[in-house]
Amino acid sequence: MAGKTGRFAILEQFLADGFTYMFGNPGTSEEGFLDALGDYPDLKYILTLQESVAVMTADGYARATGKPALVQIHSTPGLGNAIGALYQAKRGHSPLVVIGGDAGIKYQAMDAQMAGDLLAFAEPVTKWSTLVMEPSSLLRVLRRAVKIATTPPMGPVYVCLPVDILDAPTVEPVRPTSLPSTRVIPDEVLVKEMAEILASSQKPMIFVGDGVSFSEAQAELTQVAELLGSEVWGADIGDLNMSYTHPLYQGSTGHMFGYSSKPITTKGDVNLVVGTYMLPEVFPDLGDIFAPGAKVLHIDLNAYEIAKNHPVDIGVVSDPKLTLAKLAIMLESILNPEQKAAAKARTEAIGQAKAQNHQRQLDADRQIRDHVPLHLSRFMEELAAKLPEDAVIFDEAITNSPAITRYFPPTKPRHYFVTRGGSLGVGIPGAIGAKLAHPDKTVIGFAGDGGAMYTIQALWTAARHNIDVKFVICNNRSYRILQENIDAYWQERNIPERDYPLSFDLSKPDIHFASIAQSLGVPGVRVEKPADIASAIEQMLNHPGPFLIDVVLEANVHPEKIGVK
Repeated sequence: MAGKTGRFAILEQFLADGFTYMFGNPGTSEEGFLDALGDYPDLKYILTLQESVAVMTADGYARATGKPALVQIHSTPGLGNAIGALYQAKRGHSPLVVIGGDAGIKYQAMDAQMAGDLLAFAEPVTKWSTLVMEPSSLLRVLRRAVKIATTPPMGPVYVCLPVDILDAPTVEPVRPTSLPSTRVIPDEVLVKEMAEILASSQKPMIFVGDGVSFSEAQAELTQVAELLGSEVWGADIGDLNMSYTHPLYQGSTGHMFGYSSKPITTKGDVNLVVGTYMLPEVFPDLGDIFAPGAKVLHIDLNAYEIAKNHPVDIGVVSDPKLTLAKLAIMLESILNPEQKAAAKARTEAIGQAKAQNHQRQLDADRQIRDHVPLHLSRFMEELAAKLPEDAVIFDEAITNSPAITRYFPPTKPRHYFVTRGGSLGVGIPGAIGAKLAHPDKTVIGFAGDGGAMYTIQALWTAARHNIDVKFVICNNRSYRILQENIDAYWQERNIPERDYPLSFDLSKPDIHFASIAQSLGVPGVRVEKPADIASAIEQMLNHPGPFLIDVVLEANVHPEKIGVK
């Protein structure tokens, strides 16, 4: 390595750490190592047209592989463009290693063009942000970044690479990053105490997050839930933590208002929280969210989240997979016949209620099956019948997500991903990343029309690299989630209903997503009535490359009022 400059050495370090893709948008301060990429064909550059697209594509790739992803962005303006996407990655615990250029340490006193406090920009939206100050520590800093990004709680890191550092000779050897194991388990006495509390419960409740997915603890979670006869609710989820078809899985708690979640969280006399925090609403309840006297047990590798907002009786910083497995063994040994019979009865009752609710939803769908404008339930009914069982779904449909999971319920880990973190735009780029992770599988990205317009240029990336990913735009010509939220706002304040603010209305001019897609190199069709659906699905699934379907859905919009003076 002696004598090789940093711009080559960093690429060799990335390859040593197993990176095969760099997701980026180029800039002048990065051109040295981007030029050197030509000498390293095993590290492929995925070109995006804006930094947020690069981050979100990498986010999708990291989530689908369970491994860190590499992102390259430009200096101050580029980092500014990436902030929202980095925030989403941080809230969602995506292990992203983000590198960005800088003109050089020697210019820092000049306050020159594109100067800025890059570390201060990145600090609130990353797990760690740093600037390489010395060539002899260049690779050491990159290895530290990989370790920090991939150690729970995972998250994005930002490393600023000044040009003069990259132009200097590197003296460090290239070697893979040393990653610590987090497969830890609590003391057996503590596990027994937790098991005894759970066994005594008359109404156990389980709340889970993506710490389960990270630990690959889906089977162990399911076993514990079945032993207890407990409802299982997702809280702050973006990945599959339990099969949606399991009788005990109930969906997610509220994501916006605390009063939506409180009827759920106050049900139980013992609450087991695994791999998440309580609770992830935008407007959370500020009081106690559990029933008076209820016990709370929390298992998580992220100590920060345990008892962050609400007291717990037992909190353990440990691996969910190992801990749940040990807990299941302990429960098997201490549950008496009466407790096992009660758990079985609870499971049957919960499953029956879930099946009845599912049937009511299907019956409601049938009532609107032939309506025009369409409801997504009709489209999903036909699409689900054509999809392979191992299809991967990246879901940013938001208000239309229930229809997606009703007709194509997720059952396989790392095959269903939901937007998380609060920012819009991940549906299209996230699906591109997921397809790169699963090149042999059908991957479909669902996006609302509002979210799609945040990152619509990502279609160009799919076309440029011939990434065979499919897209469905749920086009209700509005920010439907804002309409639903203001309904709640009016109700809370006893404000009479009225027309929605026109700022929520995207109906004029009408956005034709198939036409936009075609201009970016992706074939597409527009679906407006039931008769259009089958042909569009057939075209999409048979096309050897990216393809988009623009599904025009029912909406509460008023184009006739827009632009009227």
